[in-house]
Amino acid sequence: MITLLDGSSLRLAGLSGDTSIYELRGPQLHNRYYLLSGPGSRKLLSSPEVVGFDCYTAILEETVAALHHLQNNGLGGDLDIFTILRGGLNYPLEEAAHRCGIRVRDMHFVSCERIAENHVIKGLEIKYDKIHPTRDRVLAIGDILATGDTLRHCFDHLMQQFLQKGGSIRRIIFFTIGGTRAFRLMEDLSTQLGAIFAGFEGIDCFFFEGAFTVYEDKGVSGINHPDIDFGWKDGVVAPEFRRYIVDRPDALLEKCVIYDGGARRYQLPVHFEEVLEYWEGIRDHASRIDARALLEEKLGYAGPVAFEDWLAITHLEGLPGLESLWSDEQTLLQQDIDLKTLAQRRIASINKLKQQYEKD
Repeated sequence: MITLLDGSSLRLAGLSGDTSIYELRGPQLHNRYYLLSGPGSRKLLSSPEVVGFDCYTAILEETVAALHHLQNNGLGGDLDIFTILRGGLNYPLEEAAHRCGIRVRDMHFVSCERIAENHVIKGLEIKYDKIHPTRDRVLAIGDILATGDTLRHCFDHLMQQFLQKGGSIRRIIFFTIGGTRAFRLMEDLSTQLGAIFAGFEGIDCFFFEGAFTVYEDKGVSGINHPDIDFGWKDGVVAPEFRRYIVDRPDALLEKCVIYDGGARRYQLPVHFEEVLEYWEGIRDHASRIDARALLEEKLGYAGPVAFEDWLAITHLEGLPGLESLWSDEQTLLQQDIDLKTLAQRRIASINKLKQQYEKD
């Protein structure tokens, strides 16, 4: 089956401080897509212990780097920020714009709540909005994107308001800890907006550390949540993040790279319960889990694979100096991992941290 990522590859588009900016190019991609990799986002996406306000500050430098990159490539004037009141509040768009000398002209808000039962999303409901449409607006948006249903629902609402009140959209800048379904969503949105608003310039979409995929089933462990948990298979992951994770194998076996962003910042006990639920599941199912298959699932391919094949699988063709990363990933696939011992160690660590947020 042909996907939007077929034939795609990364190129290093720039360095800003400690942040690497990669551009993802492909024959079927018409918008501009980037991966951002920096110390803060690498730590955030590998460790569920990063919680609260630190979730916000962890991606600030990377967001500033992205806006500077756009400024150096023709982004001028001011912008509006469109916030989805949930995970979107975790993105430091206003502060980053201020750091870059970009005036934020208006702030738009939409409250969109998931209707979920037993980790399955049954629907979405918009309960509140504050939208002030004007002409020729550049919209900056930040949100976690798994299936893309929330963003699509909220953006449809936003476009209706702009159309009804005579506003227009010139460009979208989208920041996401998100999955590959963003590509189809962004391509469709761009086509739709181009047909509605004359002079629409397209979408700049920035992924932190990688364009991940979502699980389609419960995975090798039997405990992952479909359409919610992120993985690497068939995605595009920044080489710096791959290196960071390979050097920290415990992080490779985390449930996913983010867990739920809203709970992770604003409902910390709920977040820790979700982390514990996963590791307790690994502990209880350890004897029935194929550890080698689990490692392959987490790295996104079955190994060992030759270097050239690995480059094609990971969409890293054309980037230099990756032989040692490839070699270390192949070595990791051969390791014997005691899943029960690892799970017990992670449970003890999370419980110790959780106590800090349960004190009166």
